[in-house]
Amino acid sequence: MPAIETRYEHIVLNKKNVPIISGTNTKVIELILDKIAYGWSPEEMQYQHSQLTLGQIYSALAYYSDHQDEIDKEIENQLKEVDQMRRETKPAPLIWKLLQKPAIVTI
Repeated sequence: MPAIETRYEHIVLNKKNVPIISGTNTKVIELILDKIAYGWSPEEMQYQHSQLTLGQIYSALAYYSDHQDEIDKEIENQLKEVDQMRRETKPAPLIWKLLQKPAIVTI
């Protein structure tokens, strides 16, 4: 099934209705998380994602601006899932052994 076009020049919805940069596998949410986490400008985002054009990045930012509540809710849901998985997953055996040992402090 081909991607569904949107009114944003470089943004399409994939078969799961996730907004992505047209012609790539880059999700809009990934660029927004970069902006939130690192405070990157559009130019820095383009530098870090050199396969994308500045126009594609600005389209992703415009899409986010118009769908901010929806995307922010998705980010929140993903964070909740990660927290739940962390609570349910036991540490690897080596990590568990290291956690049981007293901390070594050197000055």
